[in-house]
Amino acid sequence: MTDAKTSATGPDARLRWLALGVIALAQMMVVVDHTIVTIALPAVQSSIGLSTSDRQWVVTAYVLAFGGLLMLGGRLGDMFGRRRVLLVGVVGFSCASAFGGAATNTAMLITARTLQGSFAAVLAPSALALLAVTFTDPKERGKAFGVFTAVMMSGAATGLILGGVLTEYATWRWCFYVNIPLAVLILAGVIMVLPKDGPRPDGGNRPSVAGLDLPGVLLSCAGIAAVEFALAASPDHGWSSTQVVVPLIAAAVLLALFAASQAKPWSARPILPARVIADRVRGGAFFAMVVNPFAMVGMFLFMTFQFQSVMHFSPTKAGFAFLPYVLSVVVSSTQITARIGPRVPPRALVIPGLLMVAVGLLLLSRLTPSSGYATGVLPALLLFGLGTGASMPTCMSLATKTADPRDAGIASAFANTSQQIGGSLGAAVLNTISVTAAADYLSTHHTVNAVALATSHGNATAAASAAIPIVATAALLAVVLRPKPAPKPAPQPEPEPSAAGLPRGEAV
Repeated sequence: MTDAKTSATGPDARLRWLALGVIALAQMMVVVDHTIVTIALPAVQSSIGLSTSDRQWVVTAYVLAFGGLLMLGGRLGDMFGRRRVLLVGVVGFSCASAFGGAATNTAMLITARTLQGSFAAVLAPSALALLAVTFTDPKERGKAFGVFTAVMMSGAATGLILGGVLTEYATWRWCFYVNIPLAVLILAGVIMVLPKDGPRPDGGNRPSVAGLDLPGVLLSCAGIAAVEFALAASPDHGWSSTQVVVPLIAAAVLLALFAASQAKPWSARPILPARVIADRVRGGAFFAMVVNPFAMVGMFLFMTFQFQSVMHFSPTKAGFAFLPYVLSVVVSSTQITARIGPRVPPRALVIPGLLMVAVGLLLLSRLTPSSGYATGVLPALLLFGLGTGASMPTCMSLATKTADPRDAGIASAFANTSQQIGGSLGAAVLNTISVTAAADYLSTHHTVNAVALATSHGNATAAASAAIPIVATAALLAVVLRPKPAPKPAPQPEPEPSAAGLPRGEAV
């Protein structure tokens, strides 16, 4: 988009920062829609007669389409131009949102959520890829990824807040309609700020699907969708149920075939080239981008129950209870990480950040029905936000920084996929842990407030469990992110002696 060596002042720099605003707004629209409908589900159910079994599909349809199509969306940006694909994604997402807001029955609503997830999968990788190729100067890159990550990581909590406010003071339909003016603003920004696509990022001559690795696309999309389906079904059916075991087996087979197909791709341009994930540092960053959302989404889930079921917060109050987390993410990523990131090695931010998240989770593991918000919850939310704001921008930058420019789209898609799988896994696993622990508690305690005690016990157990992979990942990255030793200088050859026995070129 602009030369990496362009001065940090002047019109080019101004356009870069305007572009960051547009890209971050597009990402915000995608992330917010993961959760904005969640709080509105009771109102949706009573409005259009949504059944209890179909209620989960309003969430699952979005997740399945988004997670399953991310890899394809990333490669399409590499092949057809990221600005062009971003425009298609924003237009499609806004149309799907309008369709969802006008839904009068279950089929319309679930179709709209599927379309939203599909266009989000096209939009999100192109947004991150544009960010990665636009900001290459270390100082600017740190600030840009700090802002982008603050938007992305706070989007889920923002969705909860916005969904609660719109549902309580307007109507649930505005949880969909709110995307339309936002999309118009994004489209205007893309057209005015982002330059038109130049030559194809992947080096091809013109847009064509002829070089697309179709077997790889089908296997990856089906495999990831099967994983997402199994994780979504686990809370209702249990991990040993047919609804979970069969999709997991299918996912293992499909993803194994996908890996084999990428070793010998059917086309000259595999959907996921080995060079994208083979790098040690980038691989560590991808792994961290699975584990951090695992804890984050799980925390949102069990803390929502703590706020509403135990602390008796209203939906709006429960949404605003996450606001300190949002603010701490913003401060950490834009003011701390962005400023010191260019001056320190990545591990100096990632590892302390993960450990802060772990400490926050351990504080939540002490929850009881009598825990107050200011003393029992707030310190944990602040630590969680500060740690996430330190680790995630750094990992996102590492995941895309060393990627070949022609692979920026698929590297961004894999980063998004890592976060999506991590979040879905966290929601499924930690919800199972919480529910199981609560049920075990109820089976042995029969006091007056046993339900509240059991809920808090389950949430505390889930928090403690989430801290384990966070600490393990910090230990792993302490090794993986070690700087490579500098290569030893090559030995200098001895000068050849002259005929007189002196070094050649020396005067007698």
